[in-house]
Amino acid sequence: MVMNRRSILITLCLVALLAVGGFVIYQRHQPVPGQAASSKKSSSRAAATQPDTSPTHTDFNKTQYSLTDPASIWVVVNKHRPLSPLNYAPTDLVSVGNGQQMRTEAATALSNMFAGVKKAGYSLSAASAYRSYTTQVSVYNKEVTEYGKATADSESARPGFSEHQTGLSVDIAGGGCSIEDCFGTTAEGKWTAAHAYEYGYILRYTSDKTPITGYRAEAWHFRYVGKDLANEMHTASFSTLEEFFSLGVAPDYN
Repeated sequence: MVMNRRSILITLCLVALLAVGGFVIYQRHQPVPGQAASSKKSSSRAAATQPDTSPTHTDFNKTQYSLTDPASIWVVVNKHRPLSPLNYAPTDLVSVGNGQQMRTEAATALSNMFAGVKKAGYSLSAASAYRSYTTQVSVYNKEVTEYGKATADSESARPGFSEHQTGLSVDIAGGGCSIEDCFGTTAEGKWTAAHAYEYGYILRYTSDKTPITGYRAEAWHFRYVGKDLANEMHTASFSTLEEFFSLGVAPDYN
């Protein structure tokens, strides 16, 4: 009986010791009041100081090239923006076939585009490319004589205001159409309108943008601006240089 009582006491003591030990261990693992919130704040601060490695959008550099220098591939020529000087002439003209010339960079891109359309089973040619100031005088005056000044101004630039004078624009022929509205309805014209940007060209004058450019639709008139700008305009759904560069409209001469 004595032994049983002693055993019971020993057992009770052991249970009590285990309970006290467990409580101490539990307390050691509990955060000090306010410590949890402080830890969360510290973690947030630490995260905030870490460099952000997620991808970020880089805005297109619209100041990469001049919009006024006649030798710039981004020069914008319209009824409000004449070339300066008016009789500007490029110094790096090369042949693009059919007796036509363009600036070297634009000519190389045109050659690549013609190679691309050939792979698609079509054929294109340059109907009219660089025109000197003197040539544009003749072209414009002929338009005025035949159709009147109002009509001439809607489809032919005055001397010193023509993109052709920059050596960066070309009227393209194909599918049996040369400098005619029907070019836009041909397979060649549709291919060129859809793929020109891949080679650095844009379709400069479309019917829906006449109030902005001041010219009627010219499905054959393509302007070289370089692949970077052509792709950016295509991606951002811009079809005129005036809108892309926020230059305002130019429907009439000042």
